[in-house]
Amino acid sequence: FYLNRSLGCHEILPGYIVPCLCPTPFRSRDCDEALASSLPHTAFTSSSVFSTGYAPGYAKLNKRGGAGGWSPLDSDHYQWLQVDLGTRKQVSAIATQGRYSSSDWTTRYRLLYSDTGRNWKPYHQDGNIWAFPGNSNSESSVRHELQQGIVTRFLRLVPLDWSEEGRIGLRIEVYGCSYWADVINFDGQGVIAYRFKMKKMKIIKDVIALRFKTSESDGVILHGEGQQGDYITLELHRAKLLLQINLGSNQYGSILGHTSVTTGSLLDDNHWHSVVIERYRRNVNFTLDSHTQHFRTNGEFDHLDLDYELSFGEMPYSGKPVGGGRKNFKGCMESITYNGDNITDLARRKKLDTSSFRNLSFACVETHTFPVFFNDTSFLQLPGRASHHTISVGFQFRTWNPDGLLLYSNLDDGTLRIFLHDGKVIVHINVSNGIKHNQVDLLSGSGLNDGQWHAVQLVAKENFAMLMTDGDEGSAVHSNLPLSITTGGTYHLGGYFLQTLFPPLKRSFQGCMQAILLDDQPADLHAVEKGLVGAFENVSLDMCAIIDRCMPNHCEHGGRCTQTWDSFSCTCDGTGYNGATCHTSIYEPSCEAYKHLGKSFDTYWIDPDGSGPLGPFKVNCNMTEDKVWTTVMNNLPPKTPVTGSSRERRTVLQVNYSASMEQVTAITTSAEYCEQQIIYSCQKSRLLNTPDGTPYTWWVGRGSEKHFYWGGSGPGIQKCACGIDRNCTDPKYDCNYSGLLVYKDDLPVSQVAVGDTNRPGSSAKLTVGPLHYNYWNAASFTTPSSYLHFATFQGETSADISFYFKTSAPYGVFLENLGNTDFIRLELKSPKVVSFSFDVGNGPVELTVHSAMPLNDDQWHRVMAERNVKEAVLQLDQTYWASRLAPAQGHTRLELFSQLYVGAAGGQRGFLGCIRALRMNGITLDLEERAKVTPGVKPGCQGHCTSFGMYCRNGGKCVEKYNGYLCDCSTTAYDGPFCTRDVGGFFEAGTLIQYNFLPEAIAGASQDSRILTHQLTSHEVNLTKEEVALSFSTSSSPAILMYISSKTQEYLALVLRQNGSLQVRYNLGGLHEPYSIEVDQRNLANGQPHSINMSRVNRSITIQLDHYPPVSYRLPEASDTQFNHVKTLFLGKVYETGNVDQVLIERYNTPGFVGCLSRVQFNGFAPLKSALRTSSRLQVSYHGKLVESNCGASPLTIPPMSAATDPWRLDNTDAEFPFNEERVIPDGVNRDSAIIGGIIAVVIFTILCTLVFLIRYMFRHKGTYHTNEAKGSGESAAESADTAIIGTDNPETIDESKKEWFI
Repeated sequence: FYLNRSLGCHEILPGYIVPCLCPTPFRSRDCDEALASSLPHTAFTSSSVFSTGYAPGYAKLNKRGGAGGWSPLDSDHYQWLQVDLGTRKQVSAIATQGRYSSSDWTTRYRLLYSDTGRNWKPYHQDGNIWAFPGNSNSESSVRHELQQGIVTRFLRLVPLDWSEEGRIGLRIEVYGCSYWADVINFDGQGVIAYRFKMKKMKIIKDVIALRFKTSESDGVILHGEGQQGDYITLELHRAKLLLQINLGSNQYGSILGHTSVTTGSLLDDNHWHSVVIERYRRNVNFTLDSHTQHFRTNGEFDHLDLDYELSFGEMPYSGKPVGGGRKNFKGCMESITYNGDNITDLARRKKLDTSSFRNLSFACVETHTFPVFFNDTSFLQLPGRASHHTISVGFQFRTWNPDGLLLYSNLDDGTLRIFLHDGKVIVHINVSNGIKHNQVDLLSGSGLNDGQWHAVQLVAKENFAMLMTDGDEGSAVHSNLPLSITTGGTYHLGGYFLQTLFPPLKRSFQGCMQAILLDDQPADLHAVEKGLVGAFENVSLDMCAIIDRCMPNHCEHGGRCTQTWDSFSCTCDGTGYNGATCHTSIYEPSCEAYKHLGKSFDTYWIDPDGSGPLGPFKVNCNMTEDKVWTTVMNNLPPKTPVTGSSRERRTVLQVNYSASMEQVTAITTSAEYCEQQIIYSCQKSRLLNTPDGTPYTWWVGRGSEKHFYWGGSGPGIQKCACGIDRNCTDPKYDCNYSGLLVYKDDLPVSQVAVGDTNRPGSSAKLTVGPLHYNYWNAASFTTPSSYLHFATFQGETSADISFYFKTSAPYGVFLENLGNTDFIRLELKSPKVVSFSFDVGNGPVELTVHSAMPLNDDQWHRVMAERNVKEAVLQLDQTYWASRLAPAQGHTRLELFSQLYVGAAGGQRGFLGCIRALRMNGITLDLEERAKVTPGVKPGCQGHCTSFGMYCRNGGKCVEKYNGYLCDCSTTAYDGPFCTRDVGGFFEAGTLIQYNFLPEAIAGASQDSRILTHQLTSHEVNLTKEEVALSFSTSSSPAILMYISSKTQEYLALVLRQNGSLQVRYNLGGLHEPYSIEVDQRNLANGQPHSINMSRVNRSITIQLDHYPPVSYRLPEASDTQFNHVKTLFLGKVYETGNVDQVLIERYNTPGFVGCLSRVQFNGFAPLKSALRTSSRLQVSYHGKLVESNCGASPLTIPPMSAATDPWRLDNTDAEFPFNEERVIPDGVNRDSAIIGGIIAVVIFTILCTLVFLIRYMFRHKGTYHTNEAKGSGESAAESADTAIIGTDNPETIDESKKEWFI
């Protein structure tokens, strides 16, 4: 809910406009009159005049009277030119010129304004006292529009810099329009009561507007309440504006409606401030001086119930927020309006009750204070009484700094110091009289550097001293130590820079002082300003230019703001965010980001909207080879029983998640794909009704909308997947439900309403699975001129951008957004340089990071950039980093108006490649959706892998290339273009392979070598599951195929026994003997290839041998399930001493395995492939002779790829194929042709078979590989049906490159 001020009115809802208000001086096109040119000469005054012809009355724009403008006697920083506009005016712009036809002009100046010609206020912009750029010559005029329109009578220009060739020279013009408002002076006693037309008001909308000025830090501005407990109160508290609203609470305390919001600071500066409160139901806009806070009230009620009246200036004793005792408002208010009624006008016309005022005044009674403003080079020297034996000083001060010198005086025989230390006032009196030395130290107050006015009073005389802060006599500090004082007659306030024997440790003070009394006499600061008494340096008189740099608070996400006079800082501890303004989340936005950091399956904190308002939460991350799944759990137990429900009284099951609905919505909105399973197990419980009837059961998704479709179906279809496919268990019905919901706009499931479990024998059990989703959201830019465009980026004071990119191009613009002069841009400037540049009005700024390696390597790289009012930061791959502090003075708002361009813009060098997960200020841009309708940009960044990635077999990974793809087989036991070619080796007697898992097994390796070493993490070293796969062929037994040892007695072994049968042995502890599995009693040492696939999860073991069905086994209950401290894997033979099974070694280890092993894989490792392909022998090594061969491979029957889908085959799109329509035989006609064709096919088939067998017989001895492997004896008879099929009397020798014959 935002308000539109384009017409000066407040549009709250479409079709509903509240009355037009102008409580704040709005700058309009008509408010541009020249206000100064028509003024008389007497309206212009100045600090001094160079001579008569240089008088301030000649300082009118484009006028040539006198000497052509104003010039002061001295060109220094104490000069000023002042204009009296006669009455309060609305000022919108100012223009300056130098003195006509001269070398005198002003290059930089400040603007002060005041209603009375006293108590000046500097013009602020972008959170600073603004310095306007001036002129560079004497003739051209420079005009500046005021971002914040001001209402004032007096203007004062203070030159800061001027022409180096001459002196200060000025001619000016002020632009604006007339201003008038009803003003009421509140004396602290009076109150204005606005009576409602009805006794009780039930209000759904409020618009309250007013302007106020005061020098008091506390006071009630308005209050209204009702008998039901509703109230609204606006008050000043510690010079801040506090709004309290309660739309209703219940007596049980379950609904608490009290809402409290604070805004503003330093509002007791006796200058005008505008307030607008706009409420519609629970939505509230709270605006102070053009700064708006949007919030929703607590509770569940929408109406504000008030009785009788709304009072201004006082809270009745029965006021609800905390109770009575609040101070009345003392100061001035103007333009008070409530829902279109002008309260001040009604009071002036005596239409309201104002009887409480002693003397009602419709003119603002000004308070007379004379503040003094100090910086770190200032001091103010004032006279006091000399040679007096009593010190009596007092003053008020306000500051943000915890330390500083407040007052210093040289006594006749000592020194007096009053200073701030750690926010406390300390008085140090040091008196030396000959050999006698007296010292008095007093300390009072704490936290006095809070920006509030604090009063200090010190009285010291013989043997007595008293220090009091803020007029609290109860906390006054006294001293009765021996003391003798003689005053020196001079006091330095705010600084002391003269040389002395006892100089103060703190020499300066940054802040304001007022109400200065020295030796019981008020300081005459008007005389000081005229140079009649005292002295000063770099002091601003009659002005307190203190700035609250924590208001508005730039510390985001609950960060705590602290400040000094010049800057602020944010404490982000415990917020989950970091950075100069607590803007950047310390958590990754998704599981995908954690995968890019090398993280594996686990539970992580994620922050899906990054710098947005939603906080972080925990999810489960499952990293698969092709996708990364994020899982959000819910609290509904699986198979929750539901009974006794009917269509009239449905049972509603609430599904609550481990994240709030707003957080879940954020992740589903930016996800590429979401799914959630619902399982409805039932007996005699109907889920749906007739296609047109109301379903018995439904579920509620995002947005509290009911949905009647189920898994495999879609919105608006009252069927399940089986109903659509017509394969339900009972064809009479359209659903037997168990399926996935995949329409992400409707997810997650928040409720399920079940309505048919009350019939005899009916029951149901409901399971709502966790929400699964994955991110991708990428776009491919295929030409340098292609780009995507989005709405203008809104990042005025705080902006963060993050994304991934990959490219093979050497340069390109990632994104760009422009304003008039402001802009923001991220680009790849060269193959190793990423640049972040912007301009907020202070000139272009560029940050660059340099990568050690080229970035155009077709690999994903991550860029993160942030700009705020404190600094700018650029980060690349979380390794390279650059930052730049923002200037202390200058523009802070990034003002853009063009569209945001992603990929290329403004004739810049376009980007060629992929951009993914582009996030700006917590919002993920939907690149894929926009790319679908944009030429030259393709949705996603999967390219060829989308179509052909399925052909990367056996765990091979598809890797994109711009002109195709490849299959990465590095983590598999296979090789070849599609990871389908077995990698195997021939083992002679005594050959073994040793693969080390533990880091100490490869100690002493060089750093470069360790990069090749794949070390297991701690949870992988202690295993609860194993995956084993291998193929082998041999004619010798016994033998050890695989043995996995540990640092304990635990092991896993696959062995061939003496009779050739396969045995699996587990020793995980807990048993007296290893657990053995006799996989098959057949003789597998028959020279034929055999394959083994085995897996274990805890106690469950599954083994598949060759093409036979898998068989399940289970470890005994006494056995442990964790395979601890896995150390080494051996193939062919065990070569290790220590913790090994000696009985197994004695029986099966000699002479070792003789034959072929192929596609050996263990838990994602390929030890045989590593031994054959890795040049480094640090983690894997072998002994004996090892020859690469696929002789142990089981032939894979892979159908040949069609030409249409073969990515390696060039398509011949120009080929033409004849097509004879007469050959299309419908309904089996032309049977004679079919019979003749069948006979011809049989004859050809017979001839081909005969030729194949003849050729094979003629070349049966060619291509064999003779080894030292023992030959098969040939005398063994067939032991089973399988050996009868594959066995021969004279088994052929093992062929290094087996031939496959296809008929």
